[in-house]
Amino acid sequence: MADAPIKDFGGGFAIRDLPDGAAVSGRIGADDAILVRRGDDIFAIGAACTHYHGPLAEGLIVDDTVRCPWHHACFSLRTGEALRAPALDPIPCWRVERIGDRVFAREKLAVSVTRGRPSAAGASDTPASVVIVGGGAAGLAAADMLRREGYQGAVTMLSADASPPCDRPNLSKDFLAGTAQDDWIPLRAPEYYEDRRIELVQNARVISIDVRQRRVRLDDGKDVAYEALLIATGADPVRLEIPGAAPSQVHYLRSFDDSRAIVARALTAKRAVVVGASFIGLEVAASLRARGLDVHVVGPESVPLERIMGTQVGHFIRELHESHGVVFHLGTTVARMEGSRVTLKDDSALDADFVVVGVGVRPSIELAERAGLAIDRGIAVDAYLESSVKGIFAAGDVARWPDPHTGERIRIEHWVVAQRQGQVAARNILGQRVPFDAVPFFWSQHYDVAINYVGHAERWDAITIDGSLRDRDCAIRYKQGDRTLAVATISRDGESLQAECRMERGGAH
Repeated sequence: MADAPIKDFGGGFAIRDLPDGAAVSGRIGADDAILVRRGDDIFAIGAACTHYHGPLAEGLIVDDTVRCPWHHACFSLRTGEALRAPALDPIPCWRVERIGDRVFAREKLAVSVTRGRPSAAGASDTPASVVIVGGGAAGLAAADMLRREGYQGAVTMLSADASPPCDRPNLSKDFLAGTAQDDWIPLRAPEYYEDRRIELVQNARVISIDVRQRRVRLDDGKDVAYEALLIATGADPVRLEIPGAAPSQVHYLRSFDDSRAIVARALTAKRAVVVGASFIGLEVAASLRARGLDVHVVGPESVPLERIMGTQVGHFIRELHESHGVVFHLGTTVARMEGSRVTLKDDSALDADFVVVGVGVRPSIELAERAGLAIDRGIAVDAYLESSVKGIFAAGDVARWPDPHTGERIRIEHWVVAQRQGQVAARNILGQRVPFDAVPFFWSQHYDVAINYVGHAERWDAITIDGSLRDRDCAIRYKQGDRTLAVATISRDGESLQAECRMERGGAH
């Protein structure tokens, strides 16, 4: 059967063929685009998400926004602005003209970098300078949002990393597997920071915060003054003492340099041991298998990811990895290493050219603790992400905040959550008083299986599965009584978006 002709929106499209709340794919000149109808309003926007180019026609229309089916970025139908991470860049928009019973997409509209009026430094409701401690997802998202909101004051990012802010999820996925190029990993090109007047200082380790004088001190003795401060220091990998192991044999994965070091080692290696059946450990295992290495996963748990995903899903993930050649050694851990011989606690032995450890992370809160900020297994913040010290905010892996959806104070190590918190913190630094109420979201990739997870469930009474894990087509609901705390989906992107939307609006089922 011949493919249907591509719809030319520039040549007109019948309104009757555009259902309310739906999206229709086509082209405008050389550009892929979609038409979306919301009541009497019709919008023409770009067809692809600016994060990983997800197909927006398969997303969800919510009010006057469209949400990406892959990783839940959200865009304005009216302006194209990327309203919520992980997308940071806008999508194109076209002027739409209605003539009779047809609509025509006309010229492409200019996209503004900033919204609203410029917010001058020194104005009564804005600080004269903002310092961001941390060069990860939350820090960049905050700097980006400050400029988008029209903030004109000084913005300084102090990053302990040697590399600029990067696409961290890719470090254990496509980049480590060899299917993503080096230049895909930085979140922004160097000229972005110059154009936006964001001073990014790399290899800058902050050692103290003087809350009275409002300045931070770097390990080289330099002081940097601030009027508002965002702490976005992220988390550090939990490190294992492996007797007998040389430092060059044991790798951790947190930074771009870490991932590059593992790639360099994998190029000449044949065998690897991954310690930890966590998400990061299993993604590393999948990536190393994609490179053709023999991979053994060692972990103290009896079922991978059981605490987070439940027993059934954990068994499915183990079987998925085993079908790709991964060998599991669970209920034990590494005892020692001698040359290429790795001995486990149960006295079994494995051969490995190198070891990757992925047994969790700890929030980097020592800086905040020494400065006297309130600590609660993270930096305690209010609904606006402000700490116990006025003018100091926290976002990302370090922040523990009052979550309106669970009614508890929670801290989550999700990349998208970190970005969204950075965006909200920036707006509150400017005095907007926007509560952080986003539903947590993360995704994990295992070979050709992607798992999307919305909500937050540390404990549950029951797990229900609609569909089939074996067929890789299902929705898994984590419930407490009649309330759904979280939903994980495989091959059901639309259902994941719908679940997120229901949680935002207080839906229980």
